[in-house]
Amino acid sequence: MKENKTIWQAVKFTLFSVSAGIIQVVSFALLNELLNWPYWPSYLIALTLSVLWNFTLNRRYTFRSAANVPVAMAKVFGFYLVFTPLSTWLGQLAENAGVNEYIVLAVTMLSNFVLEFLFCKFVVYRNQENTRK
Repeated sequence: MKENKTIWQAVKFTLFSVSAGIIQVVSFALLNELLNWPYWPSYLIALTLSVLWNFTLNRRYTFRSAANVPVAMAKVFGFYLVFTPLSTWLGQLAENAGVNEYIVLAVTMLSNFVLEFLFCKFVVYRNQENTRK
């Protein structure tokens, strides 16, 4: 039974992540193509918008958590304190090496998706899933 719950959470997390991914790609494209901004500020702004959207939906619907929002957000912020500089730096290195910025973005987003689900499941909402009424 617990396996089914985890699978269903993974499905919901995936669907919400797809919507967050759309927000990230569209905002990245607008900043990168229309405003002609460099990779790293375009990526950081797009990532921030995506994270806020994803956090809000997954807290409420995927993990159904009544956990203290500032505490949960602080934990997610901690995840991104490590992930964001590392992914920004590596992404900029890849882009400088000639890798297409959209390939860099796709690889980064896929890494973010997997790592964030695991972090939310086992750190942010550990022992606080399904506490929302």
